[in-house]
Amino acid sequence: MATLRLGDTAPDFNAETTEGTIQFHDWLGDSWGVLFSHPADYTPVCTTELGTVAQYTDQFKKRNTKVAALSVDGLESHKGWIKDINETQNTTVNFPIIADEDKKVANLYDMIHPNADNNLTVRSVFIIDPSKKIKLILTYPASTGRNFDELIRVIDSLQLTAYQKLATPANWKQGDDCVISPAVSNEEIPELFPKGHTEIKPYLRMTPQPDSK
Repeated sequence: MATLRLGDTAPDFNAETTEGTIQFHDWLGDSWGVLFSHPADYTPVCTTELGTVAQYTDQFKKRNTKVAALSVDGLESHKGWIKDINETQNTTVNFPIIADEDKKVANLYDMIHPNADNNLTVRSVFIIDPSKKIKLILTYPASTGRNFDELIRVIDSLQLTAYQKLATPANWKQGDDCVISPAVSNEEIPELFPKGHTEIKPYLRMTPQPDSK
């Protein structure tokens, strides 16, 4: 099995989830997607993560982004776990959790790292664009919970730079200045970025975020 890389097409799959059977690509439709895995049901860090994602529903929806979680446990286990998540995290899980007992999806996405654990998935994250291309891959150890503010920040950057000749600098967040792509000539800047720009170095040119108020 080849390792997935940025720009690869996200593998399609059919799976049972807590919200019914899905064909992954069809389920994504024209949306962006986040697929993220969990070592197991009824684990403490995962419980906080899934509760956080549920609390961020409006943030993902605003960005036309669908979220799906995965664990190598079964559907009935997932359903019982959701009750605990809702109770302890004061929320309502409203996105599918994929049942992957045969590890089919985990293996498609290289979510099992034998030197960490032979049986459980690491905390993988894949952000997928509407053309089904993988735009981000993150891998956390089982002991470290993910920062979903960072994932929202990355989605903002990916969506901005997908449609503008821009990049985002270190620690960028929504509304901050952006880096003008080196492929843009100085002569093109006024038309592309009418808010103006600052040239720090010939290769480092900053402009206000075009769609910020």
